Amino acid sequence: MTIGPRLSALVVAHNEEAQLAACLERLGAADEIVVVLDKCTDGSKEIALRFTDRILEGDWALEGARRNVGLDACTGDWILEVDADERVPAALIEEIRSAIVNAEPGYFLVPFDNYVGNHLVRHGWGASWGVSAAPRLSARGAKRWGDQCIHPRLQLTGPKRWLKTPIDHFVDASISDMIQRLDRYTTARAQDLRDSGDIGSFVNNLRRMVSRFVKCYIGRKGYHEGYYGFLIALFAALYPMLSYLKARLERE
Repeated sequence: MTIGPRLSALVVAHNEEAQLAACLERLGAADEIVVVLDKCTDGSKEIALRFTDRILEGDWALEGARRNVGLDACTGDWILEVDADERVPAALIEEIRSAIVNAEPGYFLVPFDNYVGNHLVRHGWGASWGVSAAPRLSARGAKRWGDQCIHPRLQLTGPKRWLKTPIDHFVDASISDMIQRLDRYTTARAQDLRDSGDIGSFVNNLRRMVSRFVKCYIGRKGYHEGYYGFLIALFAALYPMLSYLKARLERE
């Protein structure tokens, strides 16, 4: 029997049979696990059924829409959102339990330990190319996702607080995966730019390339990570320019 606020764990996945079991097995200490399967054609459902019967299946065009469906399906007082490429340590669940006992409804930022392959990369993340922390723990009703194609905006209510224990996030398996992610992200961002009616200008995005590289490599101390830090800064710099060029030169 749960003592104190109930904790839901929410996982939204698309064809994640290679990683889903490793993610879900770390969430057994939650009071419920809700899994949203978006357009899954692999064995994700069979894997999810080993851990929960709270499974929603559907076909959503936008990330925010499927995440909001998952948030609405959770019945806990607090909701921990986890992606399939993330692993939640037992120490984080313990910290969450302590933090929410008397917490006013709001949200907590959870730090990440980000990995490229098996290499832990702590510095340099940011500028739309990975984050070092995110509001993953929220009271029910305190968080809604926006309708952008990439990096949907968040609407958060209540006080902001921080947790200390990081989630292990396996961002990319290799440099090739980083390149493929850059291609996916810039294609989705180009669509958002076209939908907005203002794709920006070449000159402004050229400036952003420089400022983003400096921000990630110098300001966020990516230089501490050697070549990995350089790569992260490089991809962060390329993101706005490639998005702009795709919006200008390509169509849906």
